[in-house]
Amino acid sequence: MENAITLNLDCKITLRWQFPLNNSNKKSIFIKTQFPKRTRHCCSCCLSSLRPSPPPPPPPDGGSSRTHTTLLVEAYHHHRKLRALIEKLEKEGSCPLQILRDDGDWTKNDFWAAIRFLKHASRSNEILQVFQMWKNIEKSRINELNYEKIIGLLCEETMAEAAVTALQEMEDYGLRSSLQIYNSIIHAYAENGKFDDAMFFLNEMKEIGLEPETDTYDGLIKAYGKYKMYDEISTCLKMMESNGCPPDHFTYNLLIREYSRGGLLQKMERVHRIVISKQMNLQSSSLVAMLEAYANFGILDKMEKVYRKVVNSTSLKEDIIRKLAKVYIKNYMFSRLDHLGIDLSSRTGRTGLAWCLRLLSHACVLSRKGMDSVIQEMDEAKASWNVTMVNIILLAYLKMKDFKHLRILLSQLQSHRVRPDITTIGILFDAIESGFDGTEILETWRKMGLLYRAVELNTDPLVLAAFGKGHFLRDCEAIFTSLEPEDRDKKRWAYQNLIDLVTKYKAKQ
Repeated sequence: MENAITLNLDCKITLRWQFPLNNSNKKSIFIKTQFPKRTRHCCSCCLSSLRPSPPPPPPPDGGSSRTHTTLLVEAYHHHRKLRALIEKLEKEGSCPLQILRDDGDWTKNDFWAAIRFLKHASRSNEILQVFQMWKNIEKSRINELNYEKIIGLLCEETMAEAAVTALQEMEDYGLRSSLQIYNSIIHAYAENGKFDDAMFFLNEMKEIGLEPETDTYDGLIKAYGKYKMYDEISTCLKMMESNGCPPDHFTYNLLIREYSRGGLLQKMERVHRIVISKQMNLQSSSLVAMLEAYANFGILDKMEKVYRKVVNSTSLKEDIIRKLAKVYIKNYMFSRLDHLGIDLSSRTGRTGLAWCLRLLSHACVLSRKGMDSVIQEMDEAKASWNVTMVNIILLAYLKMKDFKHLRILLSQLQSHRVRPDITTIGILFDAIESGFDGTEILETWRKMGLLYRAVELNTDPLVLAAFGKGHFLRDCEAIFTSLEPEDRDKKRWAYQNLIDLVTKYKAKQ
């Protein structure tokens, strides 16, 4: 994935920085409410799910093969019909209401397949109308279960107003609502930040004799955390207690996660102590949230204590690994980077980040033997080189003033299929400033056209956190920032442009 970044917060030069990121999946606000299970799949998955099921085994008594054949034929026709329905819905500008009119009716399976398609095609605004038409074809479809499923689905899409419309319809038919329906609506309003509406339905459910459960309050607590309304979380907890609904271990784990994300370490630790004292289950996601909170604040001892509990029970996302690594770098605990890389490899395989951590661990202490050991492992594992790994080694050579090996590695970039970035350029010019003869390298890059490429920063930020930016990069930032905005934006910036700027700047000095 590519992200445009700047060399620092003040510098406006846009560089292209590439490294893998983990996108957090969108999480549902329904903490423990048990919704009817629905298969989540996109349009293509809808079609794949229509493939005929394996044929049932023949009757054990060797019964009539005619019945067996009939079942197969019926299954074939059913799946073919369902596939045809999805294909009609997939057509651009399709109208599910018109398709339903043309078909006359849909079976229950056809209807829910169409509803799932609309949801995953981002056409959830059509769901309620389709349901209203379909249920009116056969009055037996007007029942609590169908309404509960539709309302739950609308609330998953945070379409609270449409869900309330369905609830009102349901009541008009004399159907009784359920705790699950009210939980869905309350949580949907809370997720949208409409807490007054959420509290209105919370009070309404009490009026009709439905007592809120921990699920009800947990959804509110998570929404309060989302909007950083931590005082309201405390009020919600008091409300739970006063209504005879004490927090359970799900609630306490939720509180740990929300307080962790908000950086409220004292509250987080207090809830953690309650969980331990009550001998409740401490979920791995809660421990990970605590770990991230300690890493964010750079609290080394507590971070390591939680890390030891987490490392063997769950896989950590790369952004959390990076946060831990920055704490170790800040505290000059470079050997921990190697352990972190080994742990990461054992959990997720030898990723680029794992190699980066291990190589960085030895490079920061200028251990040639350690670097060579990691490089040998990379070669044995047939790991691909990248600019991050090259720059780590080059920076170590520069620190050691080992210009012989610096020159050898710079000349091997093409054989490693690695293209230099702005960090590599900076290393070369810093080396030249320290007495290295880089004329031949520069001329080679110029002939190859590398210096006329757009400026990119592809080096892992952990490298710059460990070694710093160097004189050349700092000069680039200072000079570029001093330019007028129109001068910065008027042209495409290449490496040679930055080299010329720095050269003129130093000449003036």
